[in-house]
Amino acid sequence: MSLPEVLLWKELKQRPGNYKFRKLHPIGEIVVDFYCDRAKLVIEVDGISHDMGDQPQADIRRDRWLNGQGIEVLRIPADEVLDDLDPVVRHITAVATRRIPPPSPAFAKASARATSPDGGGF
Repeated sequence: MSLPEVLLWKELKQRPGNYKFRKLHPIGEIVVDFYCDRAKLVIEVDGISHDMGDQPQADIRRDRWLNGQGIEVLRIPADEVLDDLDPVVRHITAVATRRIPPPSPAFAKASARATSPDGGGF
């Protein structure tokens, strides 16, 4: 892992926003930098090599394939991680939160009546 990936991993493994992230996670034949299954979110930390040669086209193909699997790809420039990590982590958490649908109304009603005022169950 690169320095920016190591720094970001130190934060993501603390479960910001109560989201569990995995590092170097395989999805099909692709290995992604970080993955949050609950939000179906991939985080890729892109250094300067992602701007060179055929890498931009390869990244586009990877992103399209992941999108086709219902997974969003969030690409974070490595220099942003190195410059100021806190806003990067807040942004990742906000994107993860946006991707999780709210509970259904039926679930909310069932949860609201799950216990009696006396604590004895239904």
